[in-house]
Amino acid sequence: MTNRSTLTRGTDTLTRDALTVLQPGFTGTSAPDWLLRRLGEGLASVGLFGRNIATPAQLAALTAQLRSEREDVLVAIDEEGGDVTRLEVRTGSSFPGNHALGAVDDVELTRAVAAELGRRLAECGVNLNWAPSADVNANPDNPVIGVRSFGADTGLVARHTAAYVEGMQSAGVAACTKHFPGHGDTAVDSHHDVPRIDVDLETLAARDLAPFRAAIAAGSRAVMSAHLLVPALDAKLPATLSRRILTGLLREEFGYDGLIVTDGMEMKAISGTYGIERGSVLAIAAGADAICVGGGLADDDTVLRLRDALVSAVRSGELAEERLADAAERVRGLAKWATASRRTVAASAGDPEVGLVAARRAVTVTHGGGAPLAPGPLHVAAFTPVANIAVGDETPWGVAAELERLLPGTTTGSYTGADAGRDALAAAGERRVVAVVRDEHRHPWMARALDDLLATRPDTVVVEMGIPQAAPRGALHIATHGAARVCGVAAAEVIADS
Repeated sequence: MTNRSTLTRGTDTLTRDALTVLQPGFTGTSAPDWLLRRLGEGLASVGLFGRNIATPAQLAALTAQLRSEREDVLVAIDEEGGDVTRLEVRTGSSFPGNHALGAVDDVELTRAVAAELGRRLAECGVNLNWAPSADVNANPDNPVIGVRSFGADTGLVARHTAAYVEGMQSAGVAACTKHFPGHGDTAVDSHHDVPRIDVDLETLAARDLAPFRAAIAAGSRAVMSAHLLVPALDAKLPATLSRRILTGLLREEFGYDGLIVTDGMEMKAISGTYGIERGSVLAIAAGADAICVGGGLADDDTVLRLRDALVSAVRSGELAEERLADAAERVRGLAKWATASRRTVAASAGDPEVGLVAARRAVTVTHGGGAPLAPGPLHVAAFTPVANIAVGDETPWGVAAELERLLPGTTTGSYTGADAGRDALAAAGERRVVAVVRDEHRHPWMARALDDLLATRPDTVVVEMGIPQAAPRGALHIATHGAARVCGVAAAEVIADS
């Protein structure tokens, strides 16, 4: 164990409360000794990421290992389905993401998808999901939300957020609606800097806040704060650190009584401006109950530094002991709910095909009037942008694997940059080209690549797996509204049947 100052004693109430409010991650596919030791000392939550998961059986064994140390531990995960998946980080998700569900706009389907995803999480011993995103994607150039949002219409986002919460929690898994007060109207990724939303209170209330009201009405057990500055609510502090936003707005005005969780404190919007220790103290003081940390910082030293920072803040009078105790009690309260739900929610056979059904329904096909598809080999040209941190670059995407299965002899390549279109043409030769893009409207090089392709090969099939903001083009244009594995399957089926 790392040597620390003697600020705290391992068994006192203050130390236990400081550990209780932390939601750390770790590395590896089994629990390290330090994590088990901290669970015995008061740590109540653990966060899982793709690095912790190999198979469902392994994940179930890991969560059982955690529960052997603390039966009521909250095991959290960032499993949105769609582009952001941890359960299926190496294969791609069996569920379409929010944007695809919003494109279908069937709340019963959204509820069923969330229930099945929740069932699979519960089977593996996970009981808190940092999802859904309730952000209204008001800015199409948003670099971090995009297809993680149900859409740009507030009413649509609100009703699907509520349905998702209900579906997830019907499986005994607590939903954590994010990113309060709304991350949709930003052009900056808070993993890298502090985004700013400059709109008036009336716009915020009517557009960004409405889905969170819907989530609260649906019973969302947790809400996650965003690291963004909203001057109409607080001109100085980002939402995660703002008492006006977390306590004044969310607690007092909205009447929310569940758990408030921070977004990852290692994100540059906090760590690069306040530091994670200072940021964690300010967040708890502002009204947050749980500190999410561990996406990039996943060790015992981080946990101990944050524990000691909280204890020091209480002892110096900067953080009220009652506020820390209240936060810890909310964490324990959610843990009790999750433990009871695990015992009482009846196991079901589930609906393993609901994700693929939803992905197929989400596909939009536009015929460009070019030459009809002819039989023969295909070349899949994936124009690959840099993945944002939330999505990561570990998860495969596209249509190539499924087209190779459906149409043997299909070849594939990944292209980027100024020469992407010409490189794809050279690689394709006489083969018909299937160009796969992701948010064409946000990437000028990608649009130019399609220009180059279509000028020479107007029979090209274009598959848009991001936000279909750019005008459809190509002999056949297929919008999947997301890049989950099942979205690729649905698109490949359309191409193979054309």
